[in-house]
Amino acid sequence: MAKRLPQTQIVVLTICITLTSGLAHAQARVIEVLADKDSRYKIAGLHTPEITVKVGEPLLLRLTARRGKSWNRDGSIHGFSLLRAKDRSRVDGWDLLLKPGLNEFPMNAPLEPGDYVVVCTVICSEDHEGMNMKFTVIP
Repeated sequence: MAKRLPQTQIVVLTICITLTSGLAHAQARVIEVLADKDSRYKIAGLHTPEITVKVGEPLLLRLTARRGKSWNRDGSIHGFSLLRAKDRSRVDGWDLLLKPGLNEFPMNAPLEPGDYVVVCTVICSEDHEGMNMKFTVIP
């Protein structure tokens, strides 16, 4: 027969769980990327945009999108999809569509270390095929 916890212990446990989950979200690393009108990803301070994260690391992707020459019917002007570099297979949960302006996505880095590539999945201009960047997951 299971014992019931007193109400005060339940309240204390609930508060601890709430604080812990809030702390985990507060510790998410913010990654800022510009999906620009020239069909290029850009990261401030980097000549060649590249992202390196740790396995399972909590992230907050802060993606600013500027409209190129074309866009999807749903209003998406760029995509941000993560593919495994070795076979170009998609990473579940990493197929993001960007609307004009600031887009924020709380994410966790993939659990498999290795090389990945970020690609745009919205035909944003004739230069769309060049809209990609390196994404590395380290142990």
